[in-house]
Amino acid sequence: MTFDRERVLADAAELLSRKSTATQDEIAQAAGISRATLHRHFAGRDGLVRALEELGLRRLEAVMDEARPDEGTATDALVRLVEASRPVAAFLAFLATENQLFEGEAVNPGWERLDARITALFRRGQESGEFRIDLSPAWLTEALYGLIASAAWTIQSGKTAPRDYTAMITGLLLGGVERRTPHT
Repeated sequence: MTFDRERVLADAAELLSRKSTATQDEIAQAAGISRATLHRHFAGRDGLVRALEELGLRRLEAVMDEARPDEGTATDALVRLVEASRPVAAFLAFLATENQLFEGEAVNPGWERLDARITALFRRGQESGEFRIDLSPAWLTEALYGLIASAAWTIQSGKTAPRDYTAMITGLLLGGVERRTPHT
């Protein structure tokens, strides 16, 4: 039997998106392989998480491309981005909790590329007058990641309905980033 790396990673991502504390045995079982095979291809949990990071970054780049962040108003582009993120939200939430991905000098440059694209969207919204200017685009980018992860977690726990995903995130984010005109 041939080892299908992409399928194993997809199966691992699906399981870890639901159960971030899954053991190597559980991951191997979900992927339909032995623990020895899993370990042979991914040197422990860290090796697996690094491979999952690569998969996640590819998926997130596809989300960005699908959202077309340079088209239309910044607000419309942000709503498209949130909606496009729905299929990968739980996976992003898992990756966000893996601290080793964001420590030291081994941070994957894919995160920086992704951050730059999202930050550019927030900056465009500030320049067009759609978004408030007293919050940095870098902060808004991190807030967006946090809201996506939070929405995924509340949906998985059954506290909110999946159909509310986009409205929950954009309602809170846009309600906080939209520029308000002062009352005179």
